[in-house]
Amino acid sequence: MDKLKILVVGANGQIGKHLVSLIQQSDGFEAKVMIRKQEQAAYFENLGAETAVVDLEGEIEPIEQAADGVDAVVFTAGSGGHTGKDKTIMVDLDGAVKTIEAAKAANVKRFVMISSFDTTREAIQEANESFAPYVIAKHYADDWLRKTDLDYTIVHPGLLTNDTGTNQVELAGKVTRGEVPREDIARVILASLQDETTVGKEFQVVGGNTPVNEAIKLV
Repeated sequence: MDKLKILVVGANGQIGKHLVSLIQQSDGFEAKVMIRKQEQAAYFENLGAETAVVDLEGEIEPIEQAADGVDAVVFTAGSGGHTGKDKTIMVDLDGAVKTIEAAKAANVKRFVMISSFDTTREAIQEANESFAPYVIAKHYADDWLRKTDLDYTIVHPGLLTNDTGTNQVELAGKVTRGEVPREDIARVILASLQDETTVGKEFQVVGGNTPVNEAIKLV
């Protein structure tokens, strides 16, 4: 049986690398990665993943070409915590919207968005001056996705850590803010792709005591 091809946008990020590794180890999926620099390709080629070098800040057409022929798109790109407001707008908002529109143009229905823990209007009001642009960018990117006819899932991670994943989380529409390993967010993404009941849903995720595959079914 042919494997479903998953385009991971932002694959060179920490969550992205965990996700590609998990996808390549899975039975039903294979990864195609969208990266910004050719020198990043060797890492993923060694995992057996197809690569596409595309500048997320550039035109939409190369993103459409990268999405052509895939079965799902995962957006896990981010401007990072050390860049200015301009990069936040260009990557976390405009890059996300272009990727959504590219998926639509390539007739890819399944889309998983990695967002911020809370992207409500209230969260924007409560965010400090340096964090507010990021929350605003995520708020509008999430809203853009909700208004499409894509089969979307929006994942809202808690405070991300580089701790080794436990494969156990607390996952619901609303949970108490807390930490979660990036590796476990990658597991949540893969589990979401494997479970069609997550379509049209969004949830917050922190570390917990429920295995990921069970937690997904409780949303």
